Amino acid sequence: MNLFEMSTEEDKKIFQPLAERMRPRNLNEFVGQQEIIKSYLGKMIESGNMPSMIFYGLPGTGKTTLAKIIAATTKSNFKKLNAALSGISDIKNIVKEAEDQRRFYQRRTILFIDEIHRFNKSQQDVLLPYVEDGRLILIGATTENPFFEVNPALLSRVRIVKLNKLTNEDIKNILQAALNDSDRGLGDKNISFEDNVLEIIADFANGDARIALNILEQTASINKKISIEVLNEILGDRIQRYDKKSDNHFDTISAFIKSMRGSDPDAAIFYLAKMIVGGEDINFIARRIVICAAEDVGNADPQALVIANAAAQAVQFIGLPEARIVLAQAVIYIATAPKSNSAYLAIDKAINDVKNKDCGEVPIYLRDSHYKGAKFFHHGEGYLYPHDFENHFVEQNYLPEKILEVKYYDPTDQGFERQIKERLQKLHSK
Repeated sequence: MNLFEMSTEEDKKIFQPLAERMRPRNLNEFVGQQEIIKSYLGKMIESGNMPSMIFYGLPGTGKTTLAKIIAATTKSNFKKLNAALSGISDIKNIVKEAEDQRRFYQRRTILFIDEIHRFNKSQQDVLLPYVEDGRLILIGATTENPFFEVNPALLSRVRIVKLNKLTNEDIKNILQAALNDSDRGLGDKNISFEDNVLEIIADFANGDARIALNILEQTASINKKISIEVLNEILGDRIQRYDKKSDNHFDTISAFIKSMRGSDPDAAIFYLAKMIVGGEDINFIARRIVICAAEDVGNADPQALVIANAAAQAVQFIGLPEARIVLAQAVIYIATAPKSNSAYLAIDKAINDVKNKDCGEVPIYLRDSHYKGAKFFHHGEGYLYPHDFENHFVEQNYLPEKILEVKYYDPTDQGFERQIKERLQKLHSK
């Protein structure tokens, strides 16, 4: 290595961020996404037969890195565009270069388009012939659901690859690799750290490797011993207010659910805010809201489950900070809705009977009569078709004979469930 090359390498280490220096160079160094790498994606890379793809996942999950590794492993020409900053002319220039690469060097070109969802329909349509005839292998990256944001014509020509959020263990492995690596990382800095520091950084990064490495680099620049105190200087006091593995975490979730169940929207919003500020996974929060809508509101207001489920879907493709508004709307609706847990009680009671009792067989007249030979067993004989009767209802037993008198669903007088109760009483009183 000559003097110029040495100075270039030193400059990289001085001026490049740690996250860029530690970018994995091959699949062996790549952390996370092992399910797809060890199956179809790894096999495609190994064979060199790469289709066009769209990588869909949260920031920091390795979309750009994986595209670069694919290009290096398959010895392809790698070109990168950011959809927010590029246009049709940029694509055509790369196509011209790709044609030259194929003609003169027998090299394929991988075009990596970051934030591909930011391309409009016309820009996406420009890619179609080049992807179709193989002049370009397209790898798009997006944090948005491609089924909403990418044209169907382009979607039909690519394979969707979902990259999962990195786990805390993945993040800790990435941080440890940076601390051990003397060439690209901090291995020559004699960095030490207190217990739980890497766990706290991983927790705060919330699955984003880039954020985790940036935090590590900042804290290491302040003190060679990374302590909770040093982390506080970088992150503020958020790391102590809400540790996702502490009692405080579980206490906050418990208070959140109980506040919605107890019809206190102010308290429910407070605990929602506490979780958001503390870095809780918004998908986890959304799941708890959906459960509460079904368990504690139920049929007293069936719309609560619709709103909760819509919120859970919405937060997946809009993300923070806007997702806080969606979650707040769902929380306030559920907290102020009438409450009933009758559906929850009904299913648990029925499951208990199924597990612990001989409940008998399905009545013959309710059994499937559509297959050949059903008539031989008299299946379906005697069944009364409700739509043939007044009010589309006829009194008939549907439970097995051994549990005819069992009642699982006991509707309350709350909200819409009062109407359900009145209708059932009216039907069965005749």
